[in-house]
Amino acid sequence: MAMMQPVTPLWSLRRCAAVVAAMLVLSGCGTGLFSGDDDENLPGTRISVLALERALRPDLDAINTEIRLPRPEDTASWPQAGGLSHHAMHHMLLGAAPRRVWSEDIGTGSGKRNRVLGEPVIAGGRVYTLDAEAVARAFDERSGKEIWKSKTAPKIEDDGNFLGGGLGYDSGRIFVTGGYAQVVALDAGNGRELWRAAVDAPIRSSPTINGGRVFVITVENQVVALAADDGRQLWTYSGASTATILMGAAAPAVDGGVVIAPFTSGEVVALRVDNGSVLWSDNVVAVRRTEAAASLPDITARPVIDRGRVYVAGHSGLLVAIDLRTGQRVWEQPVSAVYQPWIAGDFLYAVTIDSEAVCVDVRSGRILWVTQLPRFEDEEDKDGRIVWAGPIVASDRVIVVSSDERALSLSPYTGNVLGTLELSAPATLPPVVADATMYLLNDDGDLVAYR
Repeated sequence: MAMMQPVTPLWSLRRCAAVVAAMLVLSGCGTGLFSGDDDENLPGTRISVLALERALRPDLDAINTEIRLPRPEDTASWPQAGGLSHHAMHHMLLGAAPRRVWSEDIGTGSGKRNRVLGEPVIAGGRVYTLDAEAVARAFDERSGKEIWKSKTAPKIEDDGNFLGGGLGYDSGRIFVTGGYAQVVALDAGNGRELWRAAVDAPIRSSPTINGGRVFVITVENQVVALAADDGRQLWTYSGASTATILMGAAAPAVDGGVVIAPFTSGEVVALRVDNGSVLWSDNVVAVRRTEAAASLPDITARPVIDRGRVYVAGHSGLLVAIDLRTGQRVWEQPVSAVYQPWIAGDFLYAVTIDSEAVCVDVRSGRILWVTQLPRFEDEEDKDGRIVWAGPIVASDRVIVVSSDERALSLSPYTGNVLGTLELSAPATLPPVVADATMYLLNDDGDLVAYR
């Protein structure tokens, strides 16, 4: 097994405004395999707008830590965002040289006014998607052939403008959320609407389904639990709202009778599944940071529950591990992320807002390696900020995709780049893996299968 070693040079944090601009372009079909006008300058002295600059570095005390991952395991389904309700999928199975086997149009992709924020889900031999006009579709997993499509927007608001939401599968039903402040249940077999339930505000994240309940979080930080069979409201919990939020949002994590709800205020709350009562709460905001990024405390990265611990990454610059039962913080690291961190065995992988791939030992909280990913399409002129989505871990690879039409595979043991896959369009949604196949939904609205 390869040993950890320090890798690529690190860079300090950039302006929060650049991150927000990148988020506004959030959401690849490649032909290869994973293989190796200028503005006028104004006079004056340039100084950093950041009051405090930081750089992530490996912990020297952990320099000899050996990274061992569990054996890759296949799964026949990926029924909701993050895989299962706890979002801990560990080490997935994918072929050594996956090839594109099919590509299909899911409808309207992401644009200036509409955004696709929900990854595809896989169940029962089908892949389900939601496009930027709130149209759900089902495709055959092996061939990519479209089986059915269903408009989920209310007829009185069916104007083609849609932002956010996602879908999930459970017990023959597809549950759809979105910007129309409704949750819709469809028959997974034919797309027929089964029920429709109104909530108090739009939803920017996918639903989480567990134990016959559907859990959603609105843009006003209200957690709503619905009965999966008929959509009746079981309970609600309201967190503090915030005036300014990022475009994306995080689906709650559910495991062991506990709902972990992340909010745009930076607060994370543990609630009882049965009645919504509070077990504990924490605030994932980097109070020691004084630069502009700290003014956006959103948690848009899905939390992860694994073996009695909760892992949460906030935008303001904090990654924390919390005891699931007591709410006691176990460790923290200055890692800022907008995508779900990925746990594989005893190691957690994340991509920061500064385009750094990071590996953390969850037992100690120590950073083992940091790899600087490309930050700009034109690095010399610092032009064309690149958004990196992911990671996922599959067959001894950490896979990330980007807004500049490429995917990278990194070594989970060293962080070294193993290969590059050229994509045909920007990809700002993480890929998903099921049945030894990787599915990637790009910003153009193309669903691509690699097997």
